Amino acid sequence: MKKALIHDWYYVNGGAEKVIQSFNNIWSDFEHFALIDFLADKERDEIFTGNSKIINTSFIQKLPTAKSNHRKFLQLFPHAIEQFDLREYDLVLSSSASIAKGVLTSQNQLHICYCHSPMRYAWDLYYQYLKESNLKGIKGMYARYILHKMRIWDVTSSNRVDYFIANSKFIAKRIKKIYNRDSTVIYPPVDVNNFRLVDKKEDFYFTASRMVSYKKIELIVRAFNKMPNKKLLVSGEGPEFNKIKRIANENIELLGFVKSARLKECLENAKAFVFAAEEDFGIIPVEAQACGTPVIAYGKGGVLETIIKNKTGVFFYKQDVESVINAVKEFETMTFDYKKIRENTLRFSKERFETEVKNFVLGKYKSFKESLI
Repeated sequence: MKKALIHDWYYVNGGAEKVIQSFNNIWSDFEHFALIDFLADKERDEIFTGNSKIINTSFIQKLPTAKSNHRKFLQLFPHAIEQFDLREYDLVLSSSASIAKGVLTSQNQLHICYCHSPMRYAWDLYYQYLKESNLKGIKGMYARYILHKMRIWDVTSSNRVDYFIANSKFIAKRIKKIYNRDSTVIYPPVDVNNFRLVDKKEDFYFTASRMVSYKKIELIVRAFNKMPNKKLLVSGEGPEFNKIKRIANENIELLGFVKSARLKECLENAKAFVFAAEEDFGIIPVEAQACGTPVIAYGKGGVLETIIKNKTGVFFYKQDVESVINAVKEFETMTFDYKKIRENTLRFSKERFETEVKNFVLGKYKSFKESLI
């Protein structure tokens, strides 16, 4: 079968791109499509496992400032994704947290969507997006109108997908709520074998994320500001980096962007990994557990499926400073079996993901071809 793989966009090598890497491990003969591709060569080599792939991009790739801020062209995304001519492909696999699932296919093609989430900024993050963008007057009205139109398109385009795969039970419920579609849960790939169990932890806490508001790094930093005797290391960069740097006290060290070796070192040796975001799945808390490191996490979203309460981590249930502080205090009264923490992550391995996806796709493709006879 001739195969096309459509991803929203390539500009960082994050969790969604780890899924792409595994797709490429399963099948090396995809033709690749995305709205934009601004990956550095090193990032591309990591995602495509050393084979430099050509990405077919949309007209947004050539628009001024697309590299620095592609989201400003949000209103053009549906038109752009619909311009890809995929008629020659038997299988269309979309990796979508935004727009990729909206590609056009015919009844003679099988379209399977691996859904990281329905369009977050149009649904769950809608009010947060409007508040943080601080758009007023005509600009604010226009932003609301565009997001209204995006919600309509998002629901309508969900009917173009034959089968949905959700990255967690949490997202499966969101798919059902927004699209009224059933989905099969296949957890994302975590390269647990790339992390080693360390059973002698050092006296510091660790968090890592892109510095954007919904990741709640500022919340974690403000909480540790009130615990001056506890050391916190923070890895990541992004729009909020300078703001967070200004408020961080001396017990908090901002590392900025760190290479994978340094990231692993921090995950392996931290006494706990702190995670305050509501994530669809959350790969890095699983990576921390693969090192035997307990997680202190906001108890909502995908982490409820990856962390075992009081055995591999501790939950807090409000995204506020006092809740984080109380969770840290609770954590410090507990003991953990680091070996069992690592064992919990084996159910999220990359090998398991690739086997499940391959079996699912081939099974659906076989049934689909039989239905055409």
